[in-house]
Amino acid sequence: MPYFVYKIFETPIRRLQMLEQHDAFRAASDRAKQMRSELESDAACVIKVIFAENELHAEDLLNQVRAPAPNPQDD
Repeated sequence: MPYFVYKIFETPIRRLQMLEQHDAFRAASDRAKQMRSELESDAACVIKVIFAENELHAEDLLNQVRAPAPNPQDD
């Protein structure tokens, strides 16, 4: 399965833009880090790497709302 590099915009509406596809995690991760370093500090987007079967599956995973991690101080 490939790794996809996405640019995600949150405002005014959530928008996903697939930038690249890589066969190896190292290549996708290095490219995402390079893109993040080139972003303006006030950029209204984030760069993410996602491992998925295809582009549709990647976008589905990126749009899922994840439950917050448990806080050990809540006990």
